[in-house]
Amino acid sequence: MLDPNLLRHDPAALALRLRQTRGFELDAAALEHLESERKALQVRTQELQNLRNTRSKEIGMLMGSIARLRATEEHDQADSNLAKAEEIKAEVSGFGNELKASEVELERIRVDLDAIALGIPNLPDDSVPAGADESGNVEQHRWGTPRSFDFEVRDHVDLGARNGWLDGEAAARLSGARFTVLRGQLARLHRALAQFMLDLHVNEHGYEETSVPVLVNADAMRGTGQLPKFEDDLFATTVGEGEAASKRYLIPTAEVPLTNLVADAIVEADRLPLRMAAHSMCFRAEAGAYGRDTRGMIRQHQFEKVELVSVTRSDASDDEHERMTRCAEVVLERLGLPYRRMLLCSGDMGFAARKTYDLEVWLPSQQTWREISSCSNCGDFQARRMLARWRGEGGKPEPVHTLNGSGVAVGRALVAVMENGQQADGSITVPEALRPYMGGLEAIS
Repeated sequence: MLDPNLLRHDPAALALRLRQTRGFELDAAALEHLESERKALQVRTQELQNLRNTRSKEIGMLMGSIARLRATEEHDQADSNLAKAEEIKAEVSGFGNELKASEVELERIRVDLDAIALGIPNLPDDSVPAGADESGNVEQHRWGTPRSFDFEVRDHVDLGARNGWLDGEAAARLSGARFTVLRGQLARLHRALAQFMLDLHVNEHGYEETSVPVLVNADAMRGTGQLPKFEDDLFATTVGEGEAASKRYLIPTAEVPLTNLVADAIVEADRLPLRMAAHSMCFRAEAGAYGRDTRGMIRQHQFEKVELVSVTRSDASDDEHERMTRCAEVVLERLGLPYRRMLLCSGDMGFAARKTYDLEVWLPSQQTWREISSCSNCGDFQARRMLARWRGEGGKPEPVHTLNGSGVAVGRALVAVMENGQQADGSITVPEALRPYMGGLEAIS
């Protein structure tokens, strides 16, 4: 979430900035009204709490004096102190109800303010171009040259079906639309891609291999920004029964459990940056997704990714963002896949991101570039939601910066390898980087 000071001190200016950069409408008037109520109630609640504490001390002193006064036969003074104590008790009881009501109302306002804050997207970095949608994205550079074919190009679905490797019909019978069964050498190639990516990021790029759960609780989803705004795009289940039952969510990306490993923690400066890599199943409902991307493996309910997550100091996150994106680029270069890097505009970034680079790979069947990796710097946005902090030389904790990126999407990498490496006879050339994981095979057919 954003720094609370931005919401408290000038909500009108914040609302304008969000409208201009994100197309997000913040009700500044409602926010100001709630904040005004909160301040007044907080002042009054503190007054009542202080008054209760002061009066309670007076009652204690008066009651403590009664036994001493009676022992010295100062009965009149003892009776007077008792009467005064009872009078103060009645006074405390009188404003006690007001204090209780104030505390309840103050909590309600805090819940309403938190609900507003949790629904506000991150603010773009100053280097992010303005734009409403993907048409405002800016190309940074390209690598590789798309291959020219002297035969009719097939898409990955036809290539897979021709060899019996990719079976959408069987998956549909098992699970419905947007699932795929992989068989034989194509299944092996899919596994080889994931192993190659993990080995590259761990052995050469310095990430720590991490295995994480694919079921997480609501707090974890809230911490990285999936909840409450994007609940419709999540798969969920219930663990336990009755009062002990609790909701668990299937992760849309390993970013969620990896980033939440530092939730509610203070990380010492000498441990930063933390760099983690995980290969995991990912699950997305893909609500509202239609058209060509629902055919084959481009956009599925279940897919695999090798995810990269970094946790850094605030003054190091920009450099870490460039480094992470370069790590993802190396994957595509080792596979010989032409790609381009895009700097996303303010209107096309994800909810939690302050700056994002997309890597887009060339797909011959579509004669266009398609996203295969997205690397985002979230600044302190997620850290504030998770209470994730670091302690510098001064000793005062401050929010860490969190970054995440696909390094890369395994299924989409498989699609790109199939289409770019296809031959006229339907065989597929195995990239050199994958051959050690394929028993030395140079092609699958």
